[in-house]
Amino acid sequence: MKNNWWKGLAVVLLLYVAVAGLLMPVPRLAILNESIRNLYFHVPMWFGMTAVLTASVYYSVRYLRTPTPQLDILSHEAAKTGIYMGFVGLATGSIWAKYTWGAWWTNDPKLNGAAIAMLIYGAYLVLRSSFQDEQQRARISAIYNIFAFAAAMPLFFILPRLTASLHPGAGGNPAFAKYDLDSNMRLVFYPAVIGWTLLGFWLAQLASRVAFLKQKVYDKQLA
Repeated sequence: MKNNWWKGLAVVLLLYVAVAGLLMPVPRLAILNESIRNLYFHVPMWFGMTAVLTASVYYSVRYLRTPTPQLDILSHEAAKTGIYMGFVGLATGSIWAKYTWGAWWTNDPKLNGAAIAMLIYGAYLVLRSSFQDEQQRARISAIYNIFAFAAAMPLFFILPRLTASLHPGAGGNPAFAKYDLDSNMRLVFYPAVIGWTLLGFWLAQLASRVAFLKQKVYDKQLA
């Protein structure tokens, strides 16, 4: 139980975010209005995704230095969790766009960059399924995972800020912090970032445990 305190913290934080995010007052900004509450769910999910994908790359690098099935599983399951969070982030962003910009998808560099990044990671899943040999699959997947991370992070966080964008904080468009002078939203936003990040690692851990059990059963069948 001592090692699982962070799971309890994740539950408490996300319950707090769910309640406070819907009930606490928010700034009355033009166009955004009440849809600004999606900031507590959409943006922290990207933070959680980034943290989990970073862990996946860490395990990929370790695998290339010391190849073991365990490191391959940890890297793969963390990558899958990050990809799932990324697609949910795209979905919540699309819903937000519909109610603020009037369309499910716009020609916005941040939206397009995120979509391209997720397609790059989607190719990672396709690549893994194309190999029969386990060691070859693990090694090539580890190499591609590092490439995917190096390509996706600029698409998520760097390139969209260099061009004009509808997103706050990009292309001269002020970030939320400039509008939110009373800092009320920070009381929910920062716990949301921590909560969603912890949830991402929790999901990756559960997926890895299931994969370890499947591997153990498979090894017994071969024995």
